[in-house]
Amino acid sequence: MATTRLYSSSVLDENYLGGVQVSDSNGQVTFTTIFPGCYSGRWPHIHFEIYPSLASATSGNNDVKTSQLALPAAACNQVYGTASGYSTSVNNFAAISLASDNVFSNDSAAYQLATVTGDVTNGYAATLQVGISA
Repeated sequence: MATTRLYSSSVLDENYLGGVQVSDSNGQVTFTTIFPGCYSGRWPHIHFEIYPSLASATSGNNDVKTSQLALPAAACNQVYGTASGYSTSVNNFAAISLASDNVFSNDSAAYQLATVTGDVTNGYAATLQVGISA
């Protein structure tokens, strides 16, 4: 199961593209979203949580893993440099690195860096394998 958690009570009426999905028989989920912008102090990323059941996911209780996937610099540079709507991200991305990010710098960024294929015209596919202890 994958879902999104809101981290502030002031945004409870917002969804920020969050959702819940049930994994397939291989434990995989696929979803379509926009490429995230880069905001001040954070490397471009997508949050996720993994739950043992749909009931746990929809109640927001008993997550097995909470993490995020980092997007590679090459893909970020392509999107922010050529796609419309990312003008603020250009400056924010120029001022951040995985080493200076306030979460990835303490959180093994190498294990959270997705593999990305594709391009701005046709879209991107980001892949991250996440291990879960049984």
